[in-house]
Amino acid sequence: MLLRSARPIAVVALLVLPATTACAAYGGAGARVGAAAPAKVAVGSSSAAAPTSAATPRKITQLITVTATSHSSTYARLVVYHWSHGHWVKKFGPWTARVGYNGIAAPGTKREGDGKTPSGDYGFQFFFGVLRNPGVAFAYRRARTYDVWDDDPSSPNYNEWIDDRYKNPGQYPEPMYNRPAYNYSAVIAYNTKRVPGLGSAIFLHVGIASSTAGCVSLPQRELLEVLRWLRPGEDPHIDISVRG
Repeated sequence: MLLRSARPIAVVALLVLPATTACAAYGGAGARVGAAAPAKVAVGSSSAAAPTSAATPRKITQLITVTATSHSSTYARLVVYHWSHGHWVKKFGPWTARVGYNGIAAPGTKREGDGKTPSGDYGFQFFFGVLRNPGVAFAYRRARTYDVWDDDPSSPNYNEWIDDRYKNPGQYPEPMYNRPAYNYSAVIAYNTKRVPGLGSAIFLHVGIASSTAGCVSLPQRELLEVLRWLRPGEDPHIDISVRG
């Protein structure tokens, strides 16, 4: 649920993780995001929702953009692109996603438990879910009742998936066996250095018609389309930003 300064798309892999409670457990207000977006986005396009060319390494050929109209909005516009013949071409969306119950953090200000989704550009670590692997290319972990996410900044296992039968998950860990929010989910590579307090457990997961504790969520059908399409070899990234 949890970060950083604005930079050109796809330079660095970023990620968002939830706080001490499940991402999907919150309701929240915020203006809904409009729809229309160009079917084909050329690199360098001036469209606010479109990726730009300057910071797009060639190895990154799959991109998810999550764009809110303000830092306080709990709604965002999600579009999925594929790099083809020198251009970003829209694959899915635009769809309405939900973000943190306190909106999206300004670059570099994300903190544990603040209810904000981190801004920035991130990769993905692995996928997981309470339900069986739906046919994804990424490594997939089946969540069990003993699996939790350590979001205690004072814990040596901070911002890690923990089997609490064998390791201490710290105070108030987040259960990974959480239906329907974690029926299917992708771990966003946020705060991978596990700096205490900068935020943990930032996922792209199933939405439950409410804001999140810092994650990004989509309706299950749309989420599964994205998760099944993403390929590790294409180095997919998710870019989270505010463009009013």
